Amino acid sequence: MSKYINDASTLPVTWTKANASGNDSNCVELGSLDGAVFLRDSKNPTGPALCFTPAELTAFLHGAKAGEFDNI
Repeated sequence: MSKYINDASTLPVTWTKANASGNDSNCVELGSLDGAVFLRDSKNPTGPALCFTPAELTAFLHGAKAGEFDNI
């Protein structure tokens, strides 16, 4: 389902970022709509967003937690 949205600010979602990010806007934000999960760069709120299914995002998060991307 992955797809690309040119302007994330056009999405009618509430964006959420981790509390650990602080207020410096150096974070990826998440929003959800109609069963899809959107990701955007908090430093560029009118920039692009990526859209994933919950299963796609869950698979990525499990891989990240397991250290599968530590060498990137």
